Amino acid sequence: MSKMKTKSGAKKRFKLTATGKVKAAQSGKRHGMIKRTAKQVRQKRGTDTLAGPDARIVKKNYIPYGL
Repeated sequence: MSKMKTKSGAKKRFKLTATGKVKAAQSGKRHGMIKRTAKQVRQKRGTDTLAGPDARIVKKNYIPYGL
């Protein structure tokens, strides 16, 4: 059987940590910052690890061989 392809969108959006967790950008920071509190905007900077069920989907379907 042939190899699965890694989704090219996933290559740009996700990274794997050394322990196998999936890192992704925080959601909710594309537009509409004026209606968010300053605390929310600060906390949305940088990356966060995905929750277990979401990480499983990403690892199995989008980046089957890691990155």
